Amino acid sequence: MEQRLGRVSTTRETGEPLDRIFVHDYVLEVEIGVHHNEKGVTQRVRFSVDVDLTPSRQELEDDIEHTLDYDYVINGIKAIIARGHINLVETLAEDVAQHCLAHPRAARVTVGIEKLDKDPGAVGVEVMRSKREA
Repeated sequence: MEQRLGRVSTTRETGEPLDRIFVHDYVLEVEIGVHHNEKGVTQRVRFSVDVDLTPSRQELEDDIEHTLDYDYVINGIKAIIARGHINLVETLAEDVAQHCLAHPRAARVTVGIEKLDKDPGAVGVEVMRSKREA
């Protein structure tokens, strides 16, 4: 798996650095898949989400309310999968990306999703979205 720590993220327009939060290797049971044997059962799915943030306009003051909390991402993922069966991994990735971009400080997001129970190993998708594309 690619190590994502240490990359510098910048805005295309100004070159200014962006902050980044991430949720990596988050595994949940998800009802997902188009095949008959995937209906009515759950599969282990690994989520890796990186959200690039615009600089805060206020001091953080060590207050979680002044940033994008990791739980915003995690709770969004849980809410999306709680809706019920999802056919495509791509649909799930897009929904997670749009949830993240709905946060006012989110500028860009990369969402990687892997189905862990497919033979011979993990399969998945990675999508990259920005506010301009949203």
